[in-house]
Amino acid sequence: MESSDSTRPVVAIMGSVESGRAYTPALKRPEEAPAACRELGRQLALAGYDLAVFSAKPKYVEYDVVRGYAQETDGAGTVFLHVPRHRDHDFGLPEGSSAKVRVMRDTSPEWEVSFYRTLLSCDAALLVGGGQSTRVAGVIAMAQRIPLLPVAAFGGGASQVWANLDKVRNDTTDDDIVLLGQDWRADSARRLVRCLDEQRQRRAQWQRENERTARRSLLSAGLATAVALLLLVCSLLGFVLAGEPGPATGRRLAVLVVTPLLAAMAGAVIRSSFETADQWPRSAVRGLGAGVVSVLLYVASQLLTVPSLLDELDVRRLLFFTLPLGFSAGFTFDLVFERLRSGAAPDPPPLPGGHAPGPGPSDRPS
Repeated sequence: MESSDSTRPVVAIMGSVESGRAYTPALKRPEEAPAACRELGRQLALAGYDLAVFSAKPKYVEYDVVRGYAQETDGAGTVFLHVPRHRDHDFGLPEGSSAKVRVMRDTSPEWEVSFYRTLLSCDAALLVGGGQSTRVAGVIAMAQRIPLLPVAAFGGGASQVWANLDKVRNDTTDDDIVLLGQDWRADSARRLVRCLDEQRQRRAQWQRENERTARRSLLSAGLATAVALLLLVCSLLGFVLAGEPGPATGRRLAVLVVTPLLAAMAGAVIRSSFETADQWPRSAVRGLGAGVVSVLLYVASQLLTVPSLLDELDVRRLLFFTLPLGFSAGFTFDLVFERLRSGAAPDPPPLPGGHAPGPGPSDRPS
């Protein structure tokens, strides 16, 4: 549904105060409702709203809201009348009225189809009296966080929606809930329309914050992917920097220890991408801690089993074990820390063929 002006919000109007009909909850002071609806329409016109209505019959509140709206529209506002294809309409507007009524005929013969479909495209909703359909419309509006004015002063389904809105709140405040539940007064329409304006402002602020959060999340996720890729590439450079086997030097030991830790951080960052991308720096630190524990325990076990390991250190060969070990430790850092809390050391990865990585102390010949 397009407004007459792209800057003008559209308010869906629904409800009824038909005398002789049973409502649950019951109507209150229905004789005052038509005048109140006309004043609500007038205030909506003054505030710069367009209307979306679904009937031109006097038994529905749209009839009086549109008549009040026509008094102040000055040709700027538009009333969008959504009706089934076979329905006629006549709001009984005075001759020469400046109100523009655009009939939006729906292909469906059932008014409910157009009613609920249109509601989802509106910027706000006004409920007065009404029964089951009004209650359902209010529930849908609350679920979609559509700014809502359920006028409880006249009872009916709108008063039930007001009670439900008190539990959901969305963009309403305590003062808004009190205002919506008050008896009708001379200035109620003006205050209610101002309440609607404030709800829309709060909702717009909420939407802007959500958009900023989404943009930050996208940027953070992209940065996390780049960091993980960089860490992986740096860890793989260890195979180039390892050099030939020889006595343990500072460079060889640094390559042996640092490159698996980079892989551990990469694994933790990749793991965080499956959860909350904004937490990847913290995950990288946790992955680093898990990698330190796992890699050093692995190297320590090799030193215990092969005391001469540092005399002829083959860094490149060991990296084939320590790099996957570091990455796995970072990717599953929660499991590593859980094992440490339970007093068990992380298991080193098995060699191809299912054998342990090096002979254990008990396997040495006596």
